[in-house]
Amino acid sequence: MEPTVKNIHEDLIRGCRVNDRKAQVQVYKLYYKAMYNTALRILNDTAEAEDVMQEAFLEAFKNIDTYREESSFGAWLKRIVINKSIDELRKAKDLVYLDEVEIEIADKADEEDFIRVLSTKVEEIRKAIHRLPDSYRVILSLYLLEGYDHEEIAQILDISYNLSRTRYSRARRKLLDYLGAVENGQNMSNMN
Repeated sequence: MEPTVKNIHEDLIRGCRVNDRKAQVQVYKLYYKAMYNTALRILNDTAEAEDVMQEAFLEAFKNIDTYREESSFGAWLKRIVINKSIDELRKAKDLVYLDEVEIEIADKADEEDFIRVLSTKVEEIRKAIHRLPDSYRVILSLYLLEGYDHEEIAQILDISYNLSRTRYSRARRKLLDYLGAVENGQNMSNMN
């Protein structure tokens, strides 16, 4: 089968397929930071993110024969990290899903306001995202930071498309509330 994606690290991946430890170390060095950051954004815990990232690499090397080069190796590995992170989050925190409720998605002006607020202060945004409930933080991270659409998020989290959009909208609103409170000099720790 002819690969559909040209992989820039083809030689290293070929080495990983035959359990070449040097190739595996090189692949790890190339991708560990991005994979750790992906896990951290979902899990919100440095130790858990490190563990999940390590497990993801082990699983990837063990199952590298399932990598069919239909996407980049990094995208394939990131999918493993995201799935393992979500599995860990479900195990550790026993996510409780909100009832599926249809809500009206924000208009363009609201979206522009959201983008304007997000572009203000990175550290405040990071702290505000950290405070979001898990179910909101995961959707926000997958959508805004990882670039998944709502159909993909619904599939990853095993929820409906509408629930993905609803949670994203609520997460966005909650994030804006946190950021507005900071802008007005309020302490975020007092907010629910």
